[in-house]
Amino acid sequence: MSTQPSKEIETFPNPQPDRDYVITSICPEFTSLCPKTGQPDFATITVSYIPDKLCIELKSLKLYFWSYRNEGAFFEKVTNQILNDLVNASQPRWMEVIGDFNVRGGITTTITVSFGKK
Repeated sequence: MSTQPSKEIETFPNPQPDRDYVITSICPEFTSLCPKTGQPDFATITVSYIPDKLCIELKSLKLYFWSYRNEGAFFEKVTNQILNDLVNASQPRWMEVIGDFNVRGGITTTITVSFGKK
């Protein structure tokens, strides 16, 4: 597996597909770029999901998050795109992505998006 940023999200078979359980992964060092200023935006991204047939492989998730370091996008777009990409890759029963963005201009912003029913 590569150690370069990548949009490819790898998965593996869910070892307990007959049971609902929640997987939570937290990335406290997420970085993207402000589309207005080009300055870095920092966030903690939390992904929680109930897998169906597939689970998300963590190293590929890390490399996926890294791929945003040189992309300019508003908080809302980034958070929704992460959810879309992760849902498309893993087809979970339920998923929630929280983007908790650091202070910018004296304001903190948290974006919460979800798919399916918990």
